[in-house]
Amino acid sequence: MKQRIITAVIAAAFFIPLVVIGSWPFIITVYLLGTIGLFELLRMRSIHLFSVPGILTWIALAVLLLPAEYSVAFENAISYSKVEIIFVVVLLLLIYTVIVKNRFTFDHASFSLFGALYVGIGFYYLIETRLVGIEYVVYALLVIWMTDTGAYFTGRKLGKRKLWPEISPNKTIEGSVGGILSAVVFACLFQAFFPITSSYSYLIVVTIIASIIGQLGDLAASAIKRHYDVKDSGKLLPGHGGILDRFDSLLFVLPFLHFLHFVG
Repeated sequence: MKQRIITAVIAAAFFIPLVVIGSWPFIITVYLLGTIGLFELLRMRSIHLFSVPGILTWIALAVLLLPAEYSVAFENAISYSKVEIIFVVVLLLLIYTVIVKNRFTFDHASFSLFGALYVGIGFYYLIETRLVGIEYVVYALLVIWMTDTGAYFTGRKLGKRKLWPEISPNKTIEGSVGGILSAVVFACLFQAFFPITSSYSYLIVVTIIASIIGQLGDLAASAIKRHYDVKDSGKLLPGHGGILDRFDSLLFVLPFLHFLHFVG
């Protein structure tokens, strides 16, 4: 626990100022986080980032992460859309399976591309959310952190029924409900000081669903790690694991908030 707290304080001291600054420093940081996350994911499948398929996958990630306000200028400069570039990456990965005589298979190519989408879409919406307003980033982080904290303490105190033992044996239904209630309480407190919507009822409904979505994101990451027999996605954050271990919920929650048109 002590190691987790120390790591969390150091990470927050680094990350929070960049969130506040926003603009290019934040975008560059998210690109770095996305690259590390992709590296962690590819390593589970024994695909090196600094290999032909690894570099092609990173190109797909980099294109996905490009903020909407810069996409038009980028596409005009190279005369290709983001979708067309990713389609070219797909073709090149499939061609590579032929060149190496299936040592890099269709399964590897599918994993690589799906990994770029998984990491890229979530972090793309982190950039987009910050460009809309810092209050929405804070809200999303608050929902996730309070869900985790509430689930942990409620689960320890009241947890009896397992939520999904095949994937994450320590999580309980009681903890999950406690996490949702904790997120709702703190979201309402946040709304009182920093209004982000005109309706408390709408805020509560969105927060409940966002808390559930965040927990599903956490379970999805756990399912991937369990399938590939990996305990943590990485070791960058002592006591916490890797970048994907810390951002797994956020990668699900932020796109969800945009799809609901809650952000903006």
